[in-house]
Amino acid sequence: MSTYIVELLIQTVVETLWLTGAIILVGLFLEVIQKYTMRNFQNSLGRNTVLVTGIIGTPIHELSHALFALLFGHKIIAIKLFQRPDQDGVMGYVNHSFNKRNLYQRIGNFFIGVAPILGGILVIVGLMYLLIPQAFTAYTNILAGSLNTQTIGDINLAEIVNSYWGLIKTIFSLGNFQSIGFYIFLFLAICISAHMSLSFADIKGSFDGLLFIFLILLLLNVLNLQQFAILPLNLVQYNIIATGILMISVIFSAVAFLISLILRLVVPR
Repeated sequence: MSTYIVELLIQTVVETLWLTGAIILVGLFLEVIQKYTMRNFQNSLGRNTVLVTGIIGTPIHELSHALFALLFGHKIIAIKLFQRPDQDGVMGYVNHSFNKRNLYQRIGNFFIGVAPILGGILVIVGLMYLLIPQAFTAYTNILAGSLNTQTIGDINLAEIVNSYWGLIKTIFSLGNFQSIGFYIFLFLAICISAHMSLSFADIKGSFDGLLFIFLILLLLNVLNLQQFAILPLNLVQYNIIATGILMISVIFSAVAFLISLILRLVVPR
C-alpha cells in the first residue's frame, strides 16, 4: 500500500511538472535576467529608464493579470496600470478576489500568476505579425512543425536549436535593419520583455493554483482516469509547443539583456 502511494505521488508530481514545468522554468529565467537587465539600463542611462520601459511594459503586465482573472471568474477589486515605482518597486497592480470553494477559480490562480509571461508573448507575437511578418511566418512554421513530434524519441535537439537560430537570423536580418518598422518592433519588444518577470505576489498566487492542479491530477490518477485527455495533444507535443511559445520571451529577454550590457560597457556614468 505504501509503495502504491509513493508511486502515485511520484507519477502525479511528474505529470504536474510536464504540464507546468516549462513556464515555471521560463519564469525563473526571466526573473533573474530581467533583474540584471534593468540594473544595466539604470546604470548606463539613468534610474528613469525603468519609467521609459515601464510605461509600455507595465500596463501589458497588469492587463494580462486582469484578463486571466476575468477568464477564471475572479472579481477585480482595484487595478493600477502604471505608476512611479513605490518603495517596494511596484509600478502597477491588480487586486482581485475569488471563491475559495470554487475549484476552477483556485486553479485559475496559477494562470493569473504567470499571465504577464503569456500576455507579453501574445503582444510581441502580434507586433511581429504587424511589423516584421516574415519573422512571424518563420515562427508559426516552427510551431506547426512541432505537431509532428509524437514521442520523446522524435525530439531532435539539433533541429530545434537550428530552427530557433534561423528565427533569430530572420528577425535580425539585414533587410529588417533597413525598415523603420523593425526598430519600432524592437523597442516595444524590449519594453514588454523587461516587465514580463513575476513579482513575489505573482509567484505566491500561482503556487496556490499549482497545488490544485496537482490535486486534480492526483484524483485522476487515483480513479485511473488520466488516459482521458481533454486536449488533442499528448504531453510531449504539449511541451514542445509550450516551449516554442515561451521561447519568444526568452529570445527578447536575452536581446534586452545584451543591449543593456553593451550600453553599460560603452556609456560612461
